[in-house]
Amino acid sequence: MREFTDFSYEAQPMRVVLRPGAAVTATPDEARRLGLRRLLVVSGPRGADTAGAVADALGDACAGLHTEARMHVPAEVARRAVEVARAAGADGCVAVGGGSAIGLGKAIALRTGLPLIAVPSTYSGSEMTPVWGLTEDGAKRTGRDPSVLPRSVVYDPELTLSLPVALSVTSGVNAIAHAAEALYAPDASPLVSLMAEEGVRAMAGALPQVAEEPESLAARGRALYGAWLCGAALGATTMGLHHKLCHVLGGTFGLPHAETHTVVLPYVLAHNAPAAPEAMTALGRALGTGDAPHALWELAGRLGAPRSLADLGLKETDLAVAAREATGQAYANPREVTADGVLDVLRAAYAGDRPHSTPDQQEPRIT
Repeated sequence: MREFTDFSYEAQPMRVVLRPGAAVTATPDEARRLGLRRLLVVSGPRGADTAGAVADALGDACAGLHTEARMHVPAEVARRAVEVARAAGADGCVAVGGGSAIGLGKAIALRTGLPLIAVPSTYSGSEMTPVWGLTEDGAKRTGRDPSVLPRSVVYDPELTLSLPVALSVTSGVNAIAHAAEALYAPDASPLVSLMAEEGVRAMAGALPQVAEEPESLAARGRALYGAWLCGAALGATTMGLHHKLCHVLGGTFGLPHAETHTVVLPYVLAHNAPAAPEAMTALGRALGTGDAPHALWELAGRLGAPRSLADLGLKETDLAVAAREATGQAYANPREVTADGVLDVLRAAYAGDRPHSTPDQQEPRIT
């Protein structure tokens, strides 16, 4: 068992509000608490109506509504949003929507220093991290900066009622991926590991309920609770192979964010399992299984999520390119990252068959 006798932990300076109706009732209160009087509200095109409702709730404190967020935060979209924020004389930003909207809000905060309020409508967990990402010239760059961490996060289960079941499932598994990598991160700590395990337990329990009864505020609220914990775990630790691969697949090949995380996660976990037995044990407890990679693969498929990179439109000839890009620089991972190993993971994820831990390891194979 892993001994936590040498670690550091820094609590993130953030306030969280979770309740039905909070998007329009709590967001103005959070703005007043922060002393903000001219807020730019940002969202994607599909979330414009919800963002408009938040803007209306802000009243005179709304300096404008910008609905041009796009997946993976293209650099030109970020530049335009920064120009809009400056032209509006904004003293803060409210990001309403999924990871794309919150990512754009973070880009504004990174470039301008404006405080950010996040109102998530998916389970991506990005709102709980100081991680930003920008895509330019076919490559996605990420970094950490405390300026992009939202000052307040407003979770409203009612906002997620319109989230289709299929996207709810992939968004939820995306959140589980955050917690999974936090469990084997080199800078994990006891509190982070507890949050990560509970986050996986909450999300994995909520997703079948959301699929069975999409209008259930209780199920949607529990999924948001899981997203909060999973995102917070990621925000406090270092990302590994899974997130690196998904950044490459999304930034270089344009694959959809949540669906890519959902497909790739079981195969990365199976690959890393021999080198991270404590993390696999924790995931197993959360999922009620002795085979966490298979359990996540089975859960996603049972709830209608895609299971292969081929289903997402990746070409087999792209696998070698993705493997080279993912191994272009060193990063933390419990198992050594090699071009051959990453290519094996990608080939397995491309095929979409049941995941198995790598057979050339000495540890028992997970089946």
